[in-house]
Amino acid sequence: MENQQDDMNQEHKENGWEKELVEKLAFAAVNEQRKARRWGIFFKMLTFTYLIAILAIAMYPRFKTEMSHGEKKHAAIIDVQGVIAENEAANADAIIEGLRKAVKDDSTQGIILNINSPGGSPVQSAYVYDEIRRLKEKHPDMPIYSVVSDICASGGYYIASASDKIYVNQASIIGSIGVIMNGFGFVNVLDKLGVERRLLTAGSHKAMLDPFSPVKESEAQHMQSLLNQVHRQFIDAVKTGRGDRLAESPEMFSGLVWTGTEGVKLGLADDFGSVDSVAKDVLGVEDKVNFTPQERFLERLVGKFGASFGHALGTTARTLMLQ
Repeated sequence: MENQQDDMNQEHKENGWEKELVEKLAFAAVNEQRKARRWGIFFKMLTFTYLIAILAIAMYPRFKTEMSHGEKKHAAIIDVQGVIAENEAANADAIIEGLRKAVKDDSTQGIILNINSPGGSPVQSAYVYDEIRRLKEKHPDMPIYSVVSDICASGGYYIASASDKIYVNQASIIGSIGVIMNGFGFVNVLDKLGVERRLLTAGSHKAMLDPFSPVKESEAQHMQSLLNQVHRQFIDAVKTGRGDRLAESPEMFSGLVWTGTEGVKLGLADDFGSVDSVAKDVLGVEDKVNFTPQERFLERLVGKFGASFGHALGTTARTLMLQ
């Protein structure tokens, strides 16, 4: 009996030791999971805070602009920077939105279009031109000026010609009143490479100006007619906007560009000045408020930092709700 009791005690000790070891391992695993969870929450909160900071920095210019509205008389600045196109920063919707907001602000003493553009879409440029003309008709006492920095060519000048006056720097590039369409021709390339091209169309001109086919004279004439029509619209818009200030010549509407100094002599521009000098000396105000619509934050975030930040933001938000 005593031997059996000793064996049982020994077995109990061994089992107790194993049980204690298992419990320790289990508690250690739980503690590690808790630590990992805490660190996970910490890093998610850090990411969330980082994104909020970026949001605040990105939205600060807009908040600052909105807070400044109505405080002092100011010049309303609207940027026309870069290529004028629907998917670019200088698109008609953004520029028109800025114009309308500037006009509605009671403290706006005048609008300055801050232009630095090589041109772009004639359609987008025409939209802005027509809006400027409409606003001038509706608000005749609201001056709208264009100030050119480096370049104001083609579609950029299309827009500028609608304003009351155009100010340039002596070294600015201005003009390029013309329309262009370009491409490439690879008519014999495929034959030399031994490649057979198979082109099927429904419509005799559906493959018009195909780069691997010879140019058809009738199609080239048709496209030239379209370019001439758009060019005529451009010329008429400039003449309407500039009036008798233009010293017209055959070269003026040929697509050539001139310096700011030459532009003033030709009547393409009115005087020399910068955004600051026009605001202070012409409009008589010290303060300037930029009414250029800011790019949406999420679009900027995705464009600059990739979709991973958006995913991290969503994950963090879900974590905060579930914890």
